[in-house]
Amino acid sequence: MTSQRSLGAEAPEPRPSGLDDDFGFAIGAVFRAYAKAVEAAVGDIPGGPRGYFVLSAAATGEAGSQKSLAERLGVDRTVMTYLLDDLEAADLVERRPDPADRRSRHVFATEHGAERWEELRARVGLVEQHLLGALPEEAREAFRGMLCTLARHVTGRDGAADPCQVVVEFGIAEEAPRAPRRGRRRSAN
Repeated sequence: MTSQRSLGAEAPEPRPSGLDDDFGFAIGAVFRAYAKAVEAAVGDIPGGPRGYFVLSAAATGEAGSQKSLAERLGVDRTVMTYLLDDLEAADLVERRPDPADRRSRHVFATEHGAERWEELRARVGLVEQHLLGALPEEAREAFRGMLCTLARHVTGRDGAADPCQVVVEFGIAEEAPRAPRRGRRRSAN
């Protein structure tokens, strides 16, 4: 197992904090607010936010194959199939066979889908402006850029390792105190 020192990383000093200063709580709170607002903004298309992200990938030429899109978005392949069926029925996307592998299908936005994506993207932009409104204007783009960098890192799109590997490499699981088990104890009888 590789230690932090051998990786050249210094362990950050733990600092006492409440929930408002906790990274996990903060990112969860921001995510929940974003998810709720985006659901309202794009809820009129099949799949709501998931449908929007599929349409975004298709409209920008980043969708690739149905399988790779499901993996990138963290959507079960079966769920992705149904979602794409609904988006196709709404004339937002189309699936075309890959010329190199007829078993694989690539996802593309239709003309109507590209137009609809522009409308939805404007709505989502307003959501982002509202959420980032608490930050000074000069910090908004920097924060957004850093967040996107982190997203690429944790999804492996920047060549980073599996985030679970960090737990193994840094021995976090071994160092963490175990919480007592809850539940009823079984009697010896």
